[in-house]
Amino acid sequence: MRLAELGERSGVAIATIKYYLREGLLPPGRRVSATTADYDEGHLRRLRLVRAMIQVGQVPVARVREVLAYVDDESLGRTMRLGAALWALPHGPEQGDGGAGEGGDGGDGEDAATTAARAEVDRLLRMLGWSTARELGELSPVHRSLVTAVATLTRLGYPWDAALMAPYARLMHQVAVRDLDFVETFPSEAEKAETAVAATILFQPVLKALHRLAQEEESARRYGLE
Repeated sequence: MRLAELGERSGVAIATIKYYLREGLLPPGRRVSATTADYDEGHLRRLRLVRAMIQVGQVPVARVREVLAYVDDESLGRTMRLGAALWALPHGPEQGDGGAGEGGDGGDGEDAATTAARAEVDRLLRMLGWSTARELGELSPVHRSLVTAVATLTRLGYPWDAALMAPYARLMHQVAVRDLDFVETFPSEAEKAETAVAATILFQPVLKALHRLAQEEESARRYGLE
């Protein structure tokens, strides 16, 4: 398809597509003349992913470029390719993002709540047998975000220890199994990585909404509607 058709099918303005091309977010089309290029379904799929990352995920352009570099890196095995792409996405707050008023100690050390949270997260991973997560530990932005969240809950008087977290973690593992079952339905490694990124951005709001709907339903069943 030509650029005009790509814009029409994607719903993205031609000027925006040209910007994505200049920024390296969209691979160049197949050149058919000095002023004309041809685009295929892969360009359309990538364009939709870029729009989802920027518009829905609020991911900065520079971060989108980093994520897509991992998506397209054929030198990586599937686990590393998926993991690197997902790690490159923005995550929640991590220890050290804020000052003492946000849970830090205002210096280079860490407070007791963070130390305790780190120990509980490690105990949780041991209980679950999640050896890869334990091995990666602080290298993982997801791990760091979890420690920060648990530490914040502890400071607020809600000590979320490993035993409390374990049932939730097991449910999330079932979700992960379904996620990867879906990813594996796509033929190419690039499509698998693209799908994993899109699902992370677009499906997490679905999970959050379902969680809240379930809370509403259970609350009504237990306590009535008054």
